[in-house]
Amino acid sequence: MTSSTTPNDIVSAFGASVKATLANPAISGEPEEQLRTPLVTLVKAMAGLAGLATHDIDLVGETKLPDLMIRPDFAITRKRALIGFIEAKAPGKGADPTKFKDKHDKAQWEKLKALPNLVYTDGNAFSLWQNGKLAMPIVRLDGDVETAGRALKAPPELISLFTVFYEWNPIPPRSPKQLAETAARLCRLLRDEVAEQLARKAPGLTGLMEDWRRLLFPHATDEEFADGYAQAVTFGLLMAKARHISLKDGIEEAAKTLRRSNTLIGAALRLLTEQVDDEHTLDTSLKTLTAVLDVIDWDKLSKGEPEAWLYFYELFLQQYDVRLRKRTGSYYTPPEIVTAMVRLVDEALTSPDRFNLPKGLASRT
Repeated sequence: MTSSTTPNDIVSAFGASVKATLANPAISGEPEEQLRTPLVTLVKAMAGLAGLATHDIDLVGETKLPDLMIRPDFAITRKRALIGFIEAKAPGKGADPTKFKDKHDKAQWEKLKALPNLVYTDGNAFSLWQNGKLAMPIVRLDGDVETAGRALKAPPELISLFTVFYEWNPIPPRSPKQLAETAARLCRLLRDEVAEQLARKAPGLTGLMEDWRRLLFPHATDEEFADGYAQAVTFGLLMAKARHISLKDGIEEAAKTLRRSNTLIGAALRLLTEQVDDEHTLDTSLKTLTAVLDVIDWDKLSKGEPEAWLYFYELFLQQYDVRLRKRTGSYYTPPEIVTAMVRLVDEALTSPDRFNLPKGLASRT
């Protein structure tokens, strides 16, 4: 690309490529699939106009399976670090997922709006969504991508949209409540992706679920396993950050480091991740989770309070699943009350007039 290349040059080439692809009688498949190759070229070219090195930007095709709702068409990486996702729709469908009428599209949006940086496009329009909210006005091209060919034009706002998309960085939560909201949103995404993959009989997850039932919860449903898996992984990553362990090298490295410190959660985290045969099975949710949680500064959030973990789970459940919170009775009890309760029980155990156990709570009997 030369320094004189403009957004109109890029969009004109995009229009010509899409028109030729759709007009080719040898091409089969859904219309949105025909956008994929031209879209890769457009997105990388836009990176150049945004001042980035195009070789630093990669589009990883996530899936062509229409029944998967939690894996957008492309994951976008910059210098191999995940920065966002792109979901392509058939031309004419629009780029506003809140207005979709199709049942699958609506259900997919309910899942994907948990992602922190996501572009929707039907080739005619582009929209940028961050944590389920429209980050800027929807940008519409001048012309119809199916027929305009090289006459397709780009408004100035298109390069602004892609610049904001490329420059996304996770924002560290400023309070335990904000962390609970973020962790809960991404934990739900992971839970739903696990459930989706179980429905597809993903071998690694299916085998892990069978082990889970055999060793821990024999009557656990698929839904309960997906929930338990998602919570265990999410809290394993949070514990890693509380112990100042970086997540930039992935979950496996964090699990190994936690395991070396002899923590149960470290062993569980490694077991839950390394036994999944296909490492890409849960890519969308796991990579997003690690990217977002890696910026957490637990010391700053907890303000040095060792009891912070005690009340964080209640905050988390309030955001994640209120019904689960009520069912498990997960409510925070202030340390002063816990201390008093433990002291009273210990006194009762050591009292000669009651249980007469000199070691109190430390007694074996």
